[in-house]
Amino acid sequence: MLLLIIFFALVGYAIGGATGLFIGGVLGWWLARRLAKRLREARMRLQEGFLESIFSVMGCLCQADGKVTEGELSVAEKLFDQMHLQGAQRAKARAAFERGRADNFDLDAELANVGRLTRHQPVMRQVFLQVQLSAIAADGVLHPEEHEMIVRVARGIGCSEAEVQQIEAMLHGAAANSQGASEEALKDAYRVLGVSEEASDAEIKKAYRRLMSQNHPDKLAGKGLPESMREVAQARTSEIGNAYERIRKARDNQA
Repeated sequence: MLLLIIFFALVGYAIGGATGLFIGGVLGWWLARRLAKRLREARMRLQEGFLESIFSVMGCLCQADGKVTEGELSVAEKLFDQMHLQGAQRAKARAAFERGRADNFDLDAELANVGRLTRHQPVMRQVFLQVQLSAIAADGVLHPEEHEMIVRVARGIGCSEAEVQQIEAMLHGAAANSQGASEEALKDAYRVLGVSEEASDAEIKKAYRRLMSQNHPDKLAGKGLPESMREVAQARTSEIGNAYERIRKARDNQA
């Protein structure tokens, strides 16, 4: 914004000297304010659209096996709490959830919209998909219909199969944290970091640092992640850190 003010001030000076400098500076300031306002409005629309899509698609997925279980409803309510949604915001989130459950809900159109909102932002897509997986796995069973739907969602928003596996590993890892380490938990840790079990220590550390940077809540907020989803982003970085520690400790014990 400052560069815009300076640019117009210099143009004004070149045209009209000191008077032009003043007029150009004022014009640049006015344009900068208008541009900043439009950018804020655009970000708000993006965030609102992203949240509405999260809950509408969640409602559709939870309905995929023919019914919405108490566990799935509980996950939705817990997510409302985690995101500190109250009053009108909570009512809007519930309405989006119910819209997704309707027979005439156009899932493909909604996914196409998410794809547009998260274009060139793979981590935002992964956050979206992670929330959906958390919801439908709430009853402890991933029904065939639900699995087909989650694959459809992943493809619809542009996620690869590798990204789906990484997110599933994160969810498994979160459960393993309270159940102790196991061989399967260690395999999931490698999937979370996106490296093979044969990777060197240096490669593992590099992958860990890259993921931590990409998933930093402040960086995601700058890309349009709603502030209300900061705790969701923090949970991702926490699980990335847990995965790295799990691998590091396993390797230290083998040394």
